Amino acid sequence: MYVIGTAGHVDHGKSTLVQALTGIDPDRLREEKERGMTIELGFAWLTLPSGQEVSIVDVPGHERFIKNMLAGVGGIDLALLVIAANESVMPQTREHLAILDLLQVKKGLAVIAKKDLVDEEMLELVMAEVEDVLKGTTLQGAPMVAVSAMTGEGLPELLETLDILLENTETRKDSGRPRLAIDRSFTMSGFGTVVTGTLIDGSLSVGMEVAILPSGKVSRIRGLQSHRQKIETASPGRRLAVNLSGVSHDEIQRGEVLTVPGWLRPTIALDVRLHLLADAPRGLKHNSPVAFHTGATETVARVRLLEQNLVSPGEETWAQIRLENPLAVVKGDFFVIRSSDATLGGGTVVDPYPKRHRRRHSPTLERLEVMEMGAQDEMLVQAIQSSEPCSLQVLADRANLSMEETMGLVEKLASDKSVIVLGPDALAPRSLVYSAEGWASLVSKARNALESYHIEHPLRRGIQKEELRSRLSLSSQGFALVLTYLVGEKTVIEETNVVRLPQHQVSLNDGQSRLVEQYVSRLRSDPYSPPTDASLDDDLLAMLVDEGRVVRLNESVVYDAVAYKEVVDAIIAIVKEQGKINVGQVRDRFQTSRKYALSLLEYLDQQRITRRVGDDRVLR
Repeated sequence: MYVIGTAGHVDHGKSTLVQALTGIDPDRLREEKERGMTIELGFAWLTLPSGQEVSIVDVPGHERFIKNMLAGVGGIDLALLVIAANESVMPQTREHLAILDLLQVKKGLAVIAKKDLVDEEMLELVMAEVEDVLKGTTLQGAPMVAVSAMTGEGLPELLETLDILLENTETRKDSGRPRLAIDRSFTMSGFGTVVTGTLIDGSLSVGMEVAILPSGKVSRIRGLQSHRQKIETASPGRRLAVNLSGVSHDEIQRGEVLTVPGWLRPTIALDVRLHLLADAPRGLKHNSPVAFHTGATETVARVRLLEQNLVSPGEETWAQIRLENPLAVVKGDFFVIRSSDATLGGGTVVDPYPKRHRRRHSPTLERLEVMEMGAQDEMLVQAIQSSEPCSLQVLADRANLSMEETMGLVEKLASDKSVIVLGPDALAPRSLVYSAEGWASLVSKARNALESYHIEHPLRRGIQKEELRSRLSLSSQGFALVLTYLVGEKTVIEETNVVRLPQHQVSLNDGQSRLVEQYVSRLRSDPYSPPTDASLDDDLLAMLVDEGRVVRLNESVVYDAVAYKEVVDAIIAIVKEQGKINVGQVRDRFQTSRKYALSLLEYLDQQRITRRVGDDRVLR
């Protein structure tokens, strides 16, 4: 199914034409009917001669309602640019055409309306002017049909032309990631909350859990309608009414996106290719405020120019858009920017989750060029490098590719050693991907961290895993995958809870060996009440703990490992026999003090061998 959108100057007959074609009055509001002027978006549908069913979005033509027009044309497949024969091309004709061009609407036709009000000579002049205005836009060479909604003349030819154009229009592919840009939210008696919009990128089904972004509210689809007919499943390209449960209509705003949970994240920054209209009223300075429009939404934003301080009308440049409010967008989405009184330009989102860039930074500009124009595998590597490591799922979302396309590209890149894939199951959605350069940098960082640690602490077996994770700035899940790969490549050695370089070995000089033996001997001299005034260098003590020769219960109490095992075995045996044990029993059993007995039991609690119940301990 396809969606057709009207465009054109106010009072040029767009709504009248829609009603003549469909029998449906797209003007819903009483104010619209009283004033005879479209203010809000209107919706209708019809069946073409071929049997093809299409939706129609009728937009307002008045300059004061451009933002409403923008909310309606974001998801259309074909544009009807309507020009009244008695007035010809007018200001909003040009502005609407410029917006269609910025949004890359490549299919359309020019409808010369009200032909009954002019003679043939005037009609030919108007058609010539329209042909000239279309030059240089995405609608250059589009067919033109002259009609009269009053007499019906030309309407059959218009319907046939629409059939021909749509026959050669590519249908929207189903990426598995549905997005519906919400343009209306209301309550219907007996049904509850209903939202409408054009579905792109994926399918929706009754019963499906959905998220509303950027608010993050979660709901479930109670029902779907298209052209007032109930349906169970909707494919991409349909105008839909979606009945939602668990959310009130006044909690949902125009411009929010309805999608499935878990893949789309709102963003407050976008890297974009920006084009300023040739007839823009002024140039655009760095950091200028603008109104930013995409899909059905609008927000205030600032434009950070990455190449220059001023972009002039007709020029293109790289920019980063900083949004005042978060939006849910994907790579490849089109946008329009406006001042308070005019459309300035627009372009394409190249990276929806960028870092803040240095201006005039050649590597950044080159990366953006590749992400926009490069081959898919090159673009994917650039997407990885911009936020590595990233999971296959996140990578697919950032690149706006299906999971199957992403897996195929990553598999090819991995075979070429251009990327490294980490995960127990290769090419699973949660596998992590590094570029070859990013992985080499991480390995170097890990080696340097370990070398520094070994120099600082030569008597320790290695660095604690958690400390290494922190130094590498990795998530727990990411660190586990990275460590497994590093161990598999024999880059590092993992020993219980520490990590070391393969060449690192702990060795003591004669003086250190004597200190260690003296310290252990003192602990053994009174095994159940080891002296707390026996001191040893922190690194030497840590080495003994690592080697399992001593057990450190707390800051002051350290047990010889043999004595500790005897105590633990005895405590476990008592609890198994009697069901519990307390501090006094431990003190009496080992002829020690309360301090040692309490330290032992608290340590066993920490090790999850026992747990406290009142004043007693029982086995876990």
